[in-house]
Amino acid sequence: MYTLKTAGQQVIYQIINPFIKLLIALKITPNVITTVGLILNVVAAGIFIYAAEASFRGDFSYIGWGGGMILFAGVFDMIDGRLARVGNMSSKFGAFYDSVLDRYSEMFMFLGICYYLIAHHYLFSSFFAFLALIGSSMVSYTRSRAEGLGVKCDIGWMQRPERIVIIGGSALLCGILAPIIGNDFRIEGFAPRIPWFETISIFTIPLAIVAILSNYTALQRIEHTKKALAENEK
Repeated sequence: MYTLKTAGQQVIYQIINPFIKLLIALKITPNVITTVGLILNVVAAGIFIYAAEASFRGDFSYIGWGGGMILFAGVFDMIDGRLARVGNMSSKFGAFYDSVLDRYSEMFMFLGICYYLIAHHYLFSSFFAFLALIGSSMVSYTRSRAEGLGVKCDIGWMQRPERIVIIGGSALLCGILAPIIGNDFRIEGFAPRIPWFETISIFTIPLAIVAILSNYTALQRIEHTKKALAENEK
């Protein structure tokens, strides 16, 4: 089925295809691109950690830079698969290597985000960041385990591209909008010192959405696998 997501992928492929051809000409392998993607995610984590130590609470400029780096690293995550297919360099080890480094990339990314939120005393938001880490890991694990049992399991809303776009995009948007609306913008809630919305919510509300929907996606995959296995055993 031709979806909006598929259409978006085709547009991106048209943009990156000249770069893909250059990589093929330079004999750069998909595994090299995958490794670069991991390094960029480590850099993104480093930006959040540096921000936790060097900036004051309410300075969201580093969040924007961290989000931009997450999105930039995500481009490499798309390039490696495309390079493998177009350059006829697909291999079982390459797929395994890509999957493993994707997990490392996300864990480093969430390490930086959690560190920043805890260091600046956004404890409630850090809880959702940790839940997002759990959900992201379980989305990947449930698919891997199901397919190891012979069940195709790629259903659900919150797969890796969606997570990267939402988290990186919201962090970048927070960094861009903070100087416009003000670093200390708040809409007060009923409880004292717990606002309904503040500037960092531009980043943390989408992060909470990822936390909820990624875990929901993992549960969807568990139910899907249960039904598929039961059907196979009839």
